[in-house]
Amino acid sequence: MQQVPAVRRRKIGSELRRLRDAARLTSGEAAQRLGWHQSKVSRIETGRSGVRPEDVAAMLDVYGVRDARLREMLAALAGEGDRRGWWHEFREELPTAYRDFISLETDACRARTLETTVVPGLLQTPDYARELTRSVIPQLGPRQIATLVQVRIARQAVLRADPPLELWAVLDEAVLRREVGGPGVMAAQLSHLVELGSLPHVHLQVLPFSAGGHIGVTGPFVVFSFPRIADLDVVVIDHLTSSLYLDQREDVRAYAAAFNRLRSHALSAEQSLSYISGIGKGIDKGA
Repeated sequence: MQQVPAVRRRKIGSELRRLRDAARLTSGEAAQRLGWHQSKVSRIETGRSGVRPEDVAAMLDVYGVRDARLREMLAALAGEGDRRGWWHEFREELPTAYRDFISLETDACRARTLETTVVPGLLQTPDYARELTRSVIPQLGPRQIATLVQVRIARQAVLRADPPLELWAVLDEAVLRREVGGPGVMAAQLSHLVELGSLPHVHLQVLPFSAGGHIGVTGPFVVFSFPRIADLDVVVIDHLTSSLYLDQREDVRAYAAAFNRLRSHALSAEQSLSYISGIGKGIDKGA
């Protein structure tokens, strides 16, 4: 069985432990009723081991959980391990962490993202994505670059899904001023941002240089939210060679609060689109 992303395993395990505690059962008592070793219950609850939908159903039966919606949600989450998304065909080229990120992005109903240096992947044009990839990872050959660009563009299907991903993006002005690929590529990218920002489910706000220092200068992040259960929210922080996943409630709340503060300091959505358009026209004329 394909492994459910680690962050999702931990979330499922945490919820199952909460339900066991609510049933006033120790892990040993639960294991005995299930006919399992106690270590299996422990591994599932700590996210060290995946769990099959039928095991989830058995645990919920023992815990006396009758809520059909909750049962369906947990079974569906566990069943993600059997699902092979479109990104599976790129498993040899993509790191596990990136595949996990795509899986979360595909299942999310909302993404709140701060970008301080480059245009978010979901909003990039193919030319911008190609030039950015070539610059950031110069050791890659043409075929590898083409694959990464193909994956990045394929990810954007979530914005055209039914229902689509709701995207809230706060962009530092530096994102708009950094001419990735030269004036022509950048002017087209900014025009693309204005076009996407006009969609009802895409909300763009610019944090201008005049806003001064702000909490976002420490780096970009994404907060994913999922349908049916708010406690599944996950924060993703990108580093050069890896991604950090934060799923503890206090971490998620802190980043959600930070995002709200950033939005309050940013230009409104309408002002932002006008601002982006103005920068794009200036670049285009300069070219």
